[in-house]
Amino acid sequence: MEVRQRVKHHGAHQGVTGSCHEFVLTDSAAMLIDCGQFQGGDVADFSIESDTVSRIQEIDFPIDHLVGLVITHCHIDHVGRLPSLMAAGFRRPIYCTPATAVLLPIVLADAMKITRFPHAAKVLSGVQSLLRPLPLDRWLALEQGWRLRLRNAGHIMGSAYVEFEQMVEVGVHEHPVRVVFSGDLGCKNTPLLRDPTPLEYADFLVLESTYGDRFHEDRSTRQQRLKDVIERAYADGGTVLIPAFSIGRTQELLYEIEDIMHQDPDWRTMTVILDSPLASQYTKQYRRLKTLWDEEAKERLADDRHPLNFERLHVVESHEQHMQIVDLLRDSGEPAIVLAASGMCSGGRIVNYLKALLGDSRTDVVFVGYQAEGTPGRQIQDYGPRGGYVILDHERYDIRAQVHTLGGYSAHADQKELLEFLQTTVGSVRDMRLVHGEAGAKEVLAKAIERSGLITGSVI
Repeated sequence: MEVRQRVKHHGAHQGVTGSCHEFVLTDSAAMLIDCGQFQGGDVADFSIESDTVSRIQEIDFPIDHLVGLVITHCHIDHVGRLPSLMAAGFRRPIYCTPATAVLLPIVLADAMKITRFPHAAKVLSGVQSLLRPLPLDRWLALEQGWRLRLRNAGHIMGSAYVEFEQMVEVGVHEHPVRVVFSGDLGCKNTPLLRDPTPLEYADFLVLESTYGDRFHEDRSTRQQRLKDVIERAYADGGTVLIPAFSIGRTQELLYEIEDIMHQDPDWRTMTVILDSPLASQYTKQYRRLKTLWDEEAKERLADDRHPLNFERLHVVESHEQHMQIVDLLRDSGEPAIVLAASGMCSGGRIVNYLKALLGDSRTDVVFVGYQAEGTPGRQIQDYGPRGGYVILDHERYDIRAQVHTLGGYSAHADQKELLEFLQTTVGSVRDMRLVHGEAGAKEVLAKAIERSGLITGSVI
């Protein structure tokens, strides 16, 4: 069987979300790589029930031959269908990094609570019993001579890309065949995280392409750009609303906001509100996992600074307290920075802030992550600067707030960094397939790869 024929897709092949790929080991055995939830415009292609599994779609592919699952990281578009996979009868080992094993139960518990997934406690217990944490850079033997290794992807805490390798006979010699699934690749110089591990080589690479047609703003100046937005709100008594994904982006933002306050005493009266129970749980776990932080972050700890737990950080716990703060900010004009989920404004507590404050010209909405097509976040991003409106919970809200997009905060590698990933250290990439991107992003990236001469085969 040709290497490319060993790779099948059950999500994020023709779209961005729902990452789920299958790697065939033998005629009767395969590994699944991720099992994510479809979101935004990708949902339109599927029949979604409106009750217990309204957002965690059912499994529509055979699973009896699966001998394991690899989780690259625990964002919902990579793990959201895992409860449905369990409901379909999956009982095989689930491999991931130790950090992902810590964060994953929090993600799934929240997802099942939102969707009222049946028997959630039993499902979660079942998932935890199957987890097999695998340290980075260590090979694990699989079926028929294949082996598996996880390598740091630098996307969020615990994220990894996946390598499968098998020795095959070529004449009188053995030659390794390696297939790599990128998962989501992060950017270099990301706060708290170590840079992605360089790729050695790949006979076949399945590569994400979320930002394959874009170049991020300079990451070295993004903190100053964030400060500029906050200064405007501070001057006119407005609120800065930052829809942030609970894992990764929220912790990065707290890290940089703490540094802004540390450098300028005038900022130390600004209140920072973390209004996401889920993000609060992740932030606590990020603090627990500080041995995995990069060197700069560890130096701040050594200086007795607390970048994820500073004095002016107010964590909102209850829904009652959340609604009180929404009303206070709408009526008082007190300057504040609010970080709340969801990152694409498709649910969560950020929606109530948007309803209350989008119509106020003193409000600044700051997008720091990808907004999928069909989400309220994309609508605000597209139509807000033109004085448009957005539909939230079936109601129209005019947008008078200022809308900003700080691309330097993306957790995904841009085109330049994706091409740098192809600058391998041992051998070259032969053939590859682009996934996890909109059609335009894939097309632009494919042409850039072909021009680069960085692969010896083709983009299939």
